[in-house]
Amino acid sequence: MKGVTRMAHVMNPASPVLVSSEKRLNIFERYLTVWVGLCILTGVLVGKAFPSLVNMFRSWELGKGSHINLPIAVLIWLMIIPMMMKVDLTALRNVGRRPQGLFVTLVVNWLVKPFSMAFFAWLFFRFVFGGWMTPTEADQYIAGCIILAAAPCTAMVFVWSYLTDGDAAYTLVQVTVNDLIMLLLFAPIIGFLVSGTSSLTVPFSILMYSVVAFIVIPLATGTLVRTWLIARYGKHWFEQDFLPRFGPVTIVALLLTLVCIFAFQADNILAKPWHVALIAIPILCQVYMNASLTYGLMRWLRVPYAVAAPGALIGASNFFELAVATAIALFGPESGAALATVVGVLVEVPVMLSVCQVCNRTRHWFPEELVERGTA
Repeated sequence: MKGVTRMAHVMNPASPVLVSSEKRLNIFERYLTVWVGLCILTGVLVGKAFPSLVNMFRSWELGKGSHINLPIAVLIWLMIIPMMMKVDLTALRNVGRRPQGLFVTLVVNWLVKPFSMAFFAWLFFRFVFGGWMTPTEADQYIAGCIILAAAPCTAMVFVWSYLTDGDAAYTLVQVTVNDLIMLLLFAPIIGFLVSGTSSLTVPFSILMYSVVAFIVIPLATGTLVRTWLIARYGKHWFEQDFLPRFGPVTIVALLLTLVCIFAFQADNILAKPWHVALIAIPILCQVYMNASLTYGLMRWLRVPYAVAAPGALIGASNFFELAVATAIALFGPESGAALATVVGVLVEVPVMLSVCQVCNRTRHWFPEELVERGTA
């Protein structure tokens, strides 16, 4: 894989000799942006070629007026629950290890990231791009960007951590703590920022329903399944045999979700295709700002590289599956907010690969004795 594959030195458990291990993304992860682009094309073609079929699917909701599209909800559960099965709550016993790294991650994720995204979205969509879109469109795009930033990354951050020689055990601690905090702060932050930066009113009852449907239920289900299967078959079987089986299911569910969203968005996309590029600009600004801030603070506090790199990656990436689900629940699958969260999926991989490259090339910024990965 050009520009990403690197030779990493790992310690052979049976020998102190260093051996080489080539780190690669799988074909889906490597070309996620390409698949998303194909889904855009497929969804738009389906939306224009079969409008009556698309309208029928759009009308299927989990309760009248809920905005929760039933087909998309099922697909999103198929994506989120396998990701939540990777969350190990027992990792919380290591929460006090290297507290500076965890502190920086939490501060950036919850006190900086959503607010900086709200600022950039408000600045660009209200003023910089204000002449190219209606106030209603601006409100929708602002809301979607805020929802995207309020959901810190979960499963994919393990991939990015792996590519930067991050401490896998500590990355798990960071992700687990973030998931638990999401239960408390996700809804209030979205409600406060969306209402404060746009003319939209977020129905708190629907927002809480989204939290229950797309965080509480998947997290509880994933935890119960994980606990039961590990107790019955062992952790090695669960992580090496069971979880990989969900890879194809998750991939297909994600791609079908994107096709559905873009089929619902077909008229909007064809009427203003340049809006996709406009939405990407504030997202890129806040992503690189937060990754740089996290990485810089980690260096200033002399946090080990193996903790600093995953921290920067968590600050840069998003739990886009949850963001898409929430935007659909609040504003509908054909809304500008849903489109904005999907643009986040479109830019995710190239942005994160660029952050990985920066981390790999700047590990010398950290003192030599702090470069090696610590013990879990």
